[in-house]
Amino acid sequence: MLTLSSLRTRWAALFGSFVAVMVGVGVMTAMGLGLAASLDPPARAPERFGSSPVVVAGQDRLTVEVRRGPGTARVSQKLARPQPVDKRLLAELRKLGPVTTGAGGTDTTGVGAAGADSGGAATGGVDAVGVDAPVTEVRAVVGERARVLTGDARRQVDPSYERDAQALVAVNSLLGTAGGVAAFVSVLVTASTFAFVVALRRREFGLLRMAGATPGQVRRLLLGEAVAVGLVASGAGCALGAWGAPLLVRELVGGGVAPTWFAVPDTVVWPYHLAFWTGVSVALAGAWVAARRAGRIGPVEALREASVDTGVLPLSRRVIGGLLLVAGLGLLAWKVGTDPAELLKRKTYTTQPMLLITAVAALAPLLVRPVVRLAGAALPGAVGLLIRENAATSVRRTAAVAAPVLVTVALAGSLLGAAGTVAGAKGAEAAARTGADFVITGGAGTGLRDTAVRGAVGDGATVVGSASTAVYVVEEGTALVRSEARAVTDAAALTSVSRLPVVAGDVRDLDDRSIVVNEEWERHEVGESVRVWLGDGRPVRLRIAAVLAEGTGDNGAYVTAANAGGAVVDRVEVRVAPRGSGVERAGVAAALEGRSERAGWTVRSAGEWLAANRPGTKAHTRLGFAVVLGIALVYAGISLAGTLLMATSARGAELRSLRLAGATRGQVRAVVVGEALAAIAVGALLGVAVTAVNLAGVAGALGVLSAPVGVTVPWEVLGACVGACVGVGGVVAVASAGVR
Repeated sequence: MLTLSSLRTRWAALFGSFVAVMVGVGVMTAMGLGLAASLDPPARAPERFGSSPVVVAGQDRLTVEVRRGPGTARVSQKLARPQPVDKRLLAELRKLGPVTTGAGGTDTTGVGAAGADSGGAATGGVDAVGVDAPVTEVRAVVGERARVLTGDARRQVDPSYERDAQALVAVNSLLGTAGGVAAFVSVLVTASTFAFVVALRRREFGLLRMAGATPGQVRRLLLGEAVAVGLVASGAGCALGAWGAPLLVRELVGGGVAPTWFAVPDTVVWPYHLAFWTGVSVALAGAWVAARRAGRIGPVEALREASVDTGVLPLSRRVIGGLLLVAGLGLLAWKVGTDPAELLKRKTYTTQPMLLITAVAALAPLLVRPVVRLAGAALPGAVGLLIRENAATSVRRTAAVAAPVLVTVALAGSLLGAAGTVAGAKGAEAAARTGADFVITGGAGTGLRDTAVRGAVGDGATVVGSASTAVYVVEEGTALVRSEARAVTDAAALTSVSRLPVVAGDVRDLDDRSIVVNEEWERHEVGESVRVWLGDGRPVRLRIAAVLAEGTGDNGAYVTAANAGGAVVDRVEVRVAPRGSGVERAGVAAALEGRSERAGWTVRSAGEWLAANRPGTKAHTRLGFAVVLGIALVYAGISLAGTLLMATSARGAELRSLRLAGATRGQVRAVVVGEALAAIAVGALLGVAVTAVNLAGVAGALGVLSAPVGVTVPWEVLGACVGACVGVGGVVAVASAGVR
């Protein structure tokens, strides 16, 4: 009964927590429904071999044995280029029944010697064929030489299959990150709100204690309120998520992140259960620490009149905040020193800032006074003095308002800043590597060959063709690692069109029996021999001819055309000689343009090619960041509005005293608004500090990797976030102060 009565009279104080939990559950429900759709996509009919009951496709995975504990295990990786269905097998399949290549069959003839396998058999052909024969007979003929696909598995050779699979991975990553951030922010906001509610209700709890209530009863009262808020808010959040999930899916499809057929499932229920009980748990977790503090309030609190905060940071919170701060800084420093490449990965720089954000939010009450006095030293007059002193003495109120601003600014600065810094370093690295004057690109079927380009430009230029491939190596005997690679047609001329960051050896020594690796490889000593598997799965042993700096991760391996693994030339780089001759350059450009119209090539200058292919943030990553920052901004607005309304409603006597002391209504309003803006400024400054630490870690990692270092700070986004918080805080503060 006491809990119900408290809810009826204290609903305004709990409204902020209610909305925070509701929005969090709504976001998690929508994200969960999206994840369910990506984890169990609807069955779709095969496109390429819809009329063939059986499909035979070349092997598309490399499987090797590695050490696992006392024994061995087989691990596999997807091949850069699937193996073909060789001519000998095709001949055997034709004896079983009609064979078709289907629409969109691809030739497997590559830039190197792809016409023969390791055993010398002719292998040139297509990647897959449809066979109109009983599957048991087909399996008996094929054995382990290829894959036999039936039913829905026939879609694996559709042109859209790989693209859709990659899109679903992107959707999983985006929705998982956004859901995790929603849970993280909702816990922070809910915990902050309940802590502030307890601070405002000290006298109420003191009166209950004076009336005979035990500490346990006070704690149960607050936890009961939290359960009631959590249950109702979670139910409303599930309904909100069910409404918002189709909108989210449409945005994902419209933004090119999800496949066009992506849709919300009708029968799945686990996202609702997960979101609902997570919401209830978040409400309880947020209220737990506040309830313990409420239980320690003694009867003497009912007699206190002063509103100056004392003992605002209990020892447990100091310890937890300190440990989180040490862990965040220590983890950052440790990764810079031991695994700097990890800091450049999106998953790392998305999640790691949360440690520091949580630590600074926990320790915010300790930081409020010095930051307020420093930032408010320039405020003039009596109103400025009141703003500065009220903000510095009412630490709980200031910290509660600053917390959501801190989270928003720190997330925006850390996520977008890290992504921009890494993308900028990759772009600078790509520009530094490019020494060509022209870059010609073209897909399969365009007849792009370095010999064709050389025939167009004559002897006045250096021409090097290359193909995108991959090589695989077992490192430490326990892991099969894939490394992106370029297969070049003229290794001796490679240094003329590329300025590779060589740290050892000479790239000009690259031949059919050698490889160029980077420092990330376990074995990277010039002259060492390494066993690798090529892009089509062929095992070879190659000597290391040169070693490149690790950089941002785009400095991959280099092999010759003989080791292309079936890949086709997709890029030809041209450098005019002698350099700087405007006439010769113009002549080469004209020759290339004339040939490209007939051959279907795309000819660009090096600058144009770099601009078109500059590494940047992918579409699904940008959308994910937008969702994350949108969630943070919504929570910031909710928390700001709720905290300011609660704080102002509890300051009636204080504001009336100011009016009795001679302050005008405008001056009282200026004090309330000024305190809100001061608290927002504190949150913004702390958020910028967290951003600076995280970006310093990314810059340090780039320096260790010998990559270009240039920190990108998203000032426009930070300004927009702070501006939105100032707008919400100012409006709410004016409205709440206007009723006094």
